[in-house]
Amino acid sequence: MKHITLKIGGMTCSACSNSLEKFLKKQPGIIDATVNLVLACASITYEDNLKVQDINNFIKRSGFEPLGLFKLDDETKTFKVKYILLISYSILSIIFLYISMGHMFGLPLFKFIDMNTNPKNYAICLFILTIPYLLYGLNIFKAGIKNIFYLSPNMDTLVTIGVFSSFIYSTINTILLLLDKQNTIHNLYFESSAIVIFFVNLGRVIDSKAKSKTKEAIKGLVQITPTMALLKTDDGFKEITIDEVKPSDILVARTGDKIAVDGVIINGNGYCDESFLTGESKPSKKTIDSKVIAGSIIQNGYIEYKAVKIGKDSTISEIVRLVVNSTNNKAKISMVADKVSGYFVPSIILIAIITLIVYLIIGKDINTTLSTFVSILVVACPCALGLATPLAMVISTGELAKRGILTKKSNTLEIVPKIDTIVFDKTGTLTYGKLKISSIIEYQKDYMPYVVSLEAKSSHPIANTFIEYAKTNKIELLDVADFEVLEGMGLKGTINNKIVYLGNNKILSLLNIVNIFEEDETKLRQKGNTIVYVIIDKIVYSIIGISDVIRNNAKSVIEQLKSRNIDVIMLTGDNKETAEIIAYELKIEKVISNVLPKEKLEVIQELINNNKTVMMVGDGINDAPSLTLSTIGVSINSGTDIALDAADVILMHDDLNNIIDLLYISKKTILNIKENLFWAFFYNILMIPIAIGLFRGFGLSLTPMLGGIGMTISSLTVILNALRLKNIKIKGV
Repeated sequence: MKHITLKIGGMTCSACSNSLEKFLKKQPGIIDATVNLVLACASITYEDNLKVQDINNFIKRSGFEPLGLFKLDDETKTFKVKYILLISYSILSIIFLYISMGHMFGLPLFKFIDMNTNPKNYAICLFILTIPYLLYGLNIFKAGIKNIFYLSPNMDTLVTIGVFSSFIYSTINTILLLLDKQNTIHNLYFESSAIVIFFVNLGRVIDSKAKSKTKEAIKGLVQITPTMALLKTDDGFKEITIDEVKPSDILVARTGDKIAVDGVIINGNGYCDESFLTGESKPSKKTIDSKVIAGSIIQNGYIEYKAVKIGKDSTISEIVRLVVNSTNNKAKISMVADKVSGYFVPSIILIAIITLIVYLIIGKDINTTLSTFVSILVVACPCALGLATPLAMVISTGELAKRGILTKKSNTLEIVPKIDTIVFDKTGTLTYGKLKISSIIEYQKDYMPYVVSLEAKSSHPIANTFIEYAKTNKIELLDVADFEVLEGMGLKGTINNKIVYLGNNKILSLLNIVNIFEEDETKLRQKGNTIVYVIIDKIVYSIIGISDVIRNNAKSVIEQLKSRNIDVIMLTGDNKETAEIIAYELKIEKVISNVLPKEKLEVIQELINNNKTVMMVGDGINDAPSLTLSTIGVSINSGTDIALDAADVILMHDDLNNIIDLLYISKKTILNIKENLFWAFFYNILMIPIAIGLFRGFGLSLTPMLGGIGMTISSLTVILNALRLKNIKIKGV
């Protein structure tokens, strides 16, 4: 089984994307296909024996154009050409409308092409002016005709039928006029054909601009990484392109340089700005063995780093892949719009034909009949309907990515607002998952160099806490002699001719020291601390409390979730006492502790069986099954690879506040989509009856040209409404 994402040309509305998607799914060897209208691409899963050329042929047969692998290319040049054409045709349209309709407003006109004094010249002039518009609409006509043959009529089909009906009718009347058979000067609708094409293309330029804006966040990520890298060789330094970098190459970055690829520092140190990824404005200190990420900037220092992840394997590439894949997955609300569009276009064609027949039967004149027929086809183009859902989804996914929230599927945005229960793992999720010195009760002074030096000799996990403390506080290690591990109690060693003991209260009994420190020890234990006594030459110098520190903002996040009537549960494999201490600090009432991964899974399953919509937030290997089973799985970026793979959402900043952001933006997105769908349907419900002529008795009617204007306004309304999501402000509680 293989997967490919191809760029598609010729799609203009949801009927296009819907028909292509249906067509591809029916083809032999295609396992699944999702077509994204906004990004103009198709994400296709296919069998190994199928070739890419076969898929390209399928796309061509469906009436669309395969444009190669999907890339976030800069479309500035393409858009510039469209813009120049639009300006040119805007000027031509003003001239066209002046000639064809100026007489209605008493505007002066050259007698040579005056409708009343030289009707034949007038008709020929309008015919000639219409030809450039037919060329301007060539892509529309090609797609429209192809889709008729493939029984997948779309917006292009509606426009094609309407424009050519009007043009052919006007051309016949021009011929009759030139042959002096009839005075048909008032039966010319060339301007309708021309201006409809103009407004359709105007709408598409607006759509293109809007769609390109939705790609800005993704393109911004791509452009973060530099194009060149400085390679260290035996002969010195050599500047190479990013594409030339190979794994294990030694690269160099100096003050002001960008990191070229993901890697590990092997020499030097400096401060690195990673704000584009972590959201942390303060630069982080980087030393030997520190990881560096492509796109981050060395603000001060010099480093040499080994290339680890390059090209498509880099962190930035992975983010881009997740964002694009997310927009290629369809939410149920999007599928509803696609289904409606699939029936909508054929229904409109049928309505237009029935109206044409009825008008002819009841004796309406041919001019009114044809104008009504064309108006129905033009005014009902489902552009707005096609943009309503995918545009909002792409914008929101991009905005979430800017905040460091990566969603693997766009339907996540639809599900998140329904979440009523959030289950948190404890270690590494609600806490940092790293032991830190949280409390110190001192009885003597000047003992910490002895503590960190003795702990540095140990292989116990707690030792890392003291080593980090020594680095942070710049404490130099002392020589240790006679190092010994006291099984079940702690450590022993000789430093500066002093005998040092570190460990639990059993050491006091070993040294026959009366324990007068029980009250202080109990205070620390009640806060969830592991206890380390510091004893030098049989004198108790200090009691040190070590604990897993609660994440910043964890408490406020829990409070905000409760205020949204979301049930919060702590689910952990840790012991009951420690779990309840953390839960008490965070005001989490429901705690489930001492559970194995299988039991965690059973808890999630039980919640789902009780009709709960569950979000699981975790970071470890033992959380992976629960993340997969839950309605929405959320993993923090510092978690294990397997947890990241199992999750639906990744919090790149390791900030629990992003859960509130996700809830808020998801809710706003679904509301925005509903608003878009309302305006799209409201427009059609309002305009189609007017186009049919049901309100002509009240003096309310519609021409094809006005229909084209209305169609553009409808699309513009949806686009502007969706773009409001780019300025979304997160409101805390």
